[in-house]
Amino acid sequence: AYEFVDFLVDAGQKYWQILPLTTISFGDSPYQSFSAFAGNTHFIDLDILIKENYLEESDVLEKNFGEELNKVDYDRVSYERRPLLEKAVSTFMAKEHHKKRAFEQFVLENENWLIPYAHYMMVKEINNFEPWYQWPTELRNYNKDYITNYGRQHEKQMYYHLITQYWFFTQWLELKNYANHHHIQIIGDIPIYVARDSVEMWTQPELFLVDERKNPTVVSGVPPDDFSDDGQHWGNPIYDWSYMKQTDYKWWITRMEESFKLYDVVRIDHFRGFESYWEIPSHSKTAAIGQWKKGPGIDLFNEMK
Repeated sequence: AYEFVDFLVDAGQKYWQILPLTTISFGDSPYQSFSAFAGNTHFIDLDILIKENYLEESDVLEKNFGEELNKVDYDRVSYERRPLLEKAVSTFMAKEHHKKRAFEQFVLENENWLIPYAHYMMVKEINNFEPWYQWPTELRNYNKDYITNYGRQHEKQMYYHLITQYWFFTQWLELKNYANHHHIQIIGDIPIYVARDSVEMWTQPELFLVDERKNPTVVSGVPPDDFSDDGQHWGNPIYDWSYMKQTDYKWWITRMEESFKLYDVVRIDHFRGFESYWEIPSHSKTAAIGQWKKGPGIDLFNEMK
């Protein structure tokens, strides 16, 4: 990545546009993310962890991350990287050094999204990576005190997610600083919608159009067109824009503030959905049945300004 920044400078470029840096879930896509805020730990540079003495070079040399350089085998990458990151986290936890203070500061500054995310991933892993709406009843509703107490029995998983997020953000911001220092700006990308299986749906169902059991009543997509008789059935939950307006769009403003820590310019994927969006009944198998609904329009952006 640093070499690519150098290449951009040599090529006389000013911008580097990237896909979302958020976690991947269903389909290994950053547009179906477990969190609108957490970073994808696949990007953590193992060489840096070796340099900081959290890993040995021999730990990494034996690993096979895939045979083809132009394709990513996500299952293999996840399988091979997890024990390496777990070892690095254990080493980090065992050391007494100044980095611990930086880590604690990171947690403090980001606790509003970071702690719920670590809770979410911890419970997900304990429940065999099932989506939150298939967890045991007592875990389906986010009760911070209950989950915090539950987490004390699984501190290892909690710290894994906290520390790997710390590494992701530290490494990314160092790279971004390098790019900015060389007059390259980062154009970031965020999806308009979040995934149903996400920490946002688990902890803040009031942000979405859901029933009393937190099941989406309507989902996202686009209507039929010349390319598809069925349209596109994306299945993401849809925001309760009237509720968001009552809160002065607080969640969206927070999301944009966090995005501008990562990027210099932010592109919102499916931006058109702010003007009006295609709403599909959740029971429908295709996007052919649905209706156009008005989005928040310029009101949201006036609030952001």
